[in-house]
Amino acid sequence: MHSRPLPRTPTVQKPVDWAPSLVADVLQGLQSKPKRLSPTYFYDERGSQLFDQICELPEYYITRTETQILERHAEEIAGCIGENALLVELGSGASTKTRLLLDRLPDLAAYVPVDISRTHLMAAAQRISAAYPRLEVLPACADFTRLFSLPKPRRAPLRSVAFFPGSTIGNFDPPDAIELMKVMGTMVDGLVIGFDLVKDPAILERAYNDSAGVTAEFNLNVLRRLNHELEASFDLRRFRHQAVWVPEANRIEMRLISSLPQKVSIAGEVISFAADEPLITEHCHKYTPQLFAAQAEAAGWRARRTWGDDRNYFHVQYLELDP
Repeated sequence: MHSRPLPRTPTVQKPVDWAPSLVADVLQGLQSKPKRLSPTYFYDERGSQLFDQICELPEYYITRTETQILERHAEEIAGCIGENALLVELGSGASTKTRLLLDRLPDLAAYVPVDISRTHLMAAAQRISAAYPRLEVLPACADFTRLFSLPKPRRAPLRSVAFFPGSTIGNFDPPDAIELMKVMGTMVDGLVIGFDLVKDPAILERAYNDSAGVTAEFNLNVLRRLNHELEASFDLRRFRHQAVWVPEANRIEMRLISSLPQKVSIAGEVISFAADEPLITEHCHKYTPQLFAAQAEAAGWRARRTWGDDRNYFHVQYLELDP
């Protein structure tokens, strides 16, 4: 039973101001060859809800497999995090997996969920506060790919540990992933991270081309968001979802394919698409243990513990900074 006082109502850092950075980044991506958008832009409120649906799909093994690993090894992972720690979850979403750790961390200093979708973040934070009424929950609305200030809990933590599940690290090309892990190293002392392993391409492609079409809707939602926030003129009926395995890069590549020659206006600029031209929206890198170890070490981290599943689909690791 916790002895410290009940926390105050969760607060949130100032929401991300999209206007200048969104316009510049989107235009730069759409004017590059090949055209591309950052997967960061998937996660408005609707995009976050769609991703939660994806996690429940039978083809999408990632969430199910990682959850099984966390359920089986939660006590050991919690032991690595330690007592009186500040637990920072990057890209927290619904914070579902986090509960497996929170149940075994009764002496946390505080929990900091970090997400770019403010509405989704606050709803999840309120649910966590209701479920763990003596835990201080300090949501931070931020782009975790950039350095941001962690909120300070009332009780000073002994250490800070980031929780980065879901193989989100795979959404970053290797140089960017290394830079992100370096940023993490300036904010926390330890890192619990999940990453997806290289496997049969048929299994991978099914995971990103589900029969219910939820991933396709999630992919197209980025255009809907640009229409809403930047008054762009994308006609969603003229684009189709595609996800393919690119073996030379060890990644799934998500694309939106223009079905015909067309022009789209956005922020005062006109962008031309050729028929069958791809717009790349996401890279989903898959790893061998050796590849991930090399990436982590390049960023200054070293794995202390590794947990996997029976099919060798996925790994969860606890990393610490190299001394």
